[in-house]
Amino acid sequence: QAELGVNEHHQNEVVSYMRFARFKRGMCLKTVDSCFQDLKDSRLVEETFTVDEVIDMLDGLQSVVHSEVESELINTTYTNVLLLRQLFSQAEKWYLKLQTDVSDLENRNKKASVLTICILFLTIETYSFTVVSMIDPIKPKLAPLNEGGSELLNKTLAHLQEENEKLKTRLRTIETQATAALDEKSKLEKSLRDLQMIQGDQKNNANQDITELENKVAALKSQFEKTLNDTTANQKFLEEDLMTTKHDLLKVQDQLSTAEKELEKKFQQTAAYRNMKEILTKKNEQIKDLRRRLSK
Repeated sequence: QAELGVNEHHQNEVVSYMRFARFKRGMCLKTVDSCFQDLKDSRLVEETFTVDEVIDMLDGLQSVVHSEVESELINTTYTNVLLLRQLFSQAEKWYLKLQTDVSDLENRNKKASVLTICILFLTIETYSFTVVSMIDPIKPKLAPLNEGGSELLNKTLAHLQEENEKLKTRLRTIETQATAALDEKSKLEKSLRDLQMIQGDQKNNANQDITELENKVAALKSQFEKTLNDTTANQKFLEEDLMTTKHDLLKVQDQLSTAEKELEKKFQQTAAYRNMKEILTKKNEQIKDLRRRLSK
């Protein structure tokens, strides 16, 4: 048994993972350092700054560093899950059921033991690198990652690429749905315009009928006045003509009333316009929902 309480082979695997983790940690730290360096190069060009400018720079730096650290923590979680899946898959081949104790991960004594081993490992790695540099200072080389770390990194990249493809597929599906919804909206808008045009034509026709009736009434009134002014010879003829004219006037007024009722009835038959308006409103809501889903 070795220092970790496992056999030598398994301890070598642990050391391999520690080397891989150190490499990832170094990459993350370099990214964070570059964030600070970018701030120095791009923003720290003046001799003095106001409080608001300093707060703005720190807020921007905090946002970038927060994003980088969060991304690295998420990737670390994915890496640990992939590592556990490898172990469980190997155990299942031998019909074994492994168990994990999450509470044991907070054991301070065991953490201290692992920390000691990590420090020892880093010390040995640093010493080995220093010795190699002294022997061959012209061609310094980093300690290479073994096949286990490289394989784990490749699997992590493959998993991330798979997730990326799934997201692309989902995005294409949502874009297709949004395009279909927009096409349907365009069709409904065209139908609405056609309906409004038909309604406008009906209204114009009704207005034209009313104008014709009004002109007819005006003509009858003019004729009546002319007859009343010009004819004085025969009172009976005038009375009969007056009765006839009144009858025609009542008839025209009845026609005018009938036309107005027909016009009102036509206006009452525009429920299709309101229904089309409701359908268009619902489609707009569907488009807004698809856009919200797309932004997510």
